[in-house]
Amino acid sequence: MSEIVKIKTTCVIAGAGPAGLMLGFLLARAGVDVTVVEKHADFLRDFRGDTIHPSTLEVIDQLGLIDAFLALPHTRAEKLSAEMGGKTITIADFSRLPVKNRFIAFMPQWDFLNFLAASAQDFPNFRLIMNAEITRVVEDGSRVSGIVARTAEGDIQIESDLVVGADGRNSVIRAKAGLRVENFGVPSEVVWMKLSKQDGDPNEVMGHAGPRQGFVLIDRGDYWQCGYVIRRTTFAQICDHGIEAFRKMVADVSPLPASRMDEIRSFSDTSLLTVRIDRLRQWWRSGLICIGDAAHAMSPIGGVGVNLAIQDAVAAANILSRPLREGRLADADLAAVEKRRSFPTRATQKLQLMMRSSRRADQANEHKRKGPPGFIRGIARWPVLAHLSGRLIGLGFRMERVKEPRPTR
Repeated sequence: MSEIVKIKTTCVIAGAGPAGLMLGFLLARAGVDVTVVEKHADFLRDFRGDTIHPSTLEVIDQLGLIDAFLALPHTRAEKLSAEMGGKTITIADFSRLPVKNRFIAFMPQWDFLNFLAASAQDFPNFRLIMNAEITRVVEDGSRVSGIVARTAEGDIQIESDLVVGADGRNSVIRAKAGLRVENFGVPSEVVWMKLSKQDGDPNEVMGHAGPRQGFVLIDRGDYWQCGYVIRRTTFAQICDHGIEAFRKMVADVSPLPASRMDEIRSFSDTSLLTVRIDRLRQWWRSGLICIGDAAHAMSPIGGVGVNLAIQDAVAAANILSRPLREGRLADADLAAVEKRRSFPTRATQKLQLMMRSSRRADQANEHKRKGPPGFIRGIARWPVLAHLSGRLIGLGFRMERVKEPRPTR
């Protein structure tokens, strides 16, 4: 059995997703020695959160990276739309936001993550270890003091002043650390798939509300990323009825021609996302904190999960950079991060739960069932609400600003 390799760092971050890489970048930029550990060998996975909201674009602009970022292939949405009664209505308008970039950028998440990783690796005090699966947290009495990860070359133990769990809604860190999770509402399912983009298709990103299901189109340039929201059944039950029945269900709520569904050859052409809303009762313990989906899993409504994670990372860097750099990190600093991000998390989840409850009530009512969700009907009646929803979706309940000055490289 090979001897375990030991590494010493100031902060080790589990998970090279948006929250983990952004926090790693910001800490390294502030002069903190940081190591990010990712279990996969690369970032190439389909159907991850690919919406970069105005709040995140503002952070990237504050870092002086916006021109390089927007040079990457992406599509833009200055507004989000939905179909109602055969008409397209605006449900979120970003045109009045008090930021420079008033649009959502749709970009494959692997491009976003590669961009963040490459930018962070310009700092000599940043380290990214890929293909390393975390197996346990290391504890020194009641305090977490590091992690152990399995790699192709053998196990590594990373000792650190702080462990950050940024490893998603199925976080290994929060499970190994024994942090307690509260679940809200009933889990739901979204089936993602790709369909070709052809002449005559909608020319903007749009959410389509059907009688009992929802259907979302995201413009990827040469194809559509489509999300089919399952209600009143389960994906397993749908699979039991076969691919033809599934194609018909999708065609019934899709604004695309029914013949386009023939591109879904089998269920292997789909990807299932089980959606749940949860959050940790306490985000931290001595020597450890969770951020992003590891601290609070969101519904994909509004695509806000990635952007809340980025805001968590900015707040954490603002609060933790100096005590980490000066070797005086205390529990009070970790509690301050949770306190700062607790309100926007709770408010966003409350809003998502209210929207889900509205849809369930609509489905139970035979008259309302045939129309779109109540919040869409409300925006159709009072169009000014599209600017309010644009602010909530685009900026969230509390937008963070990068505060830590940049040390000389």
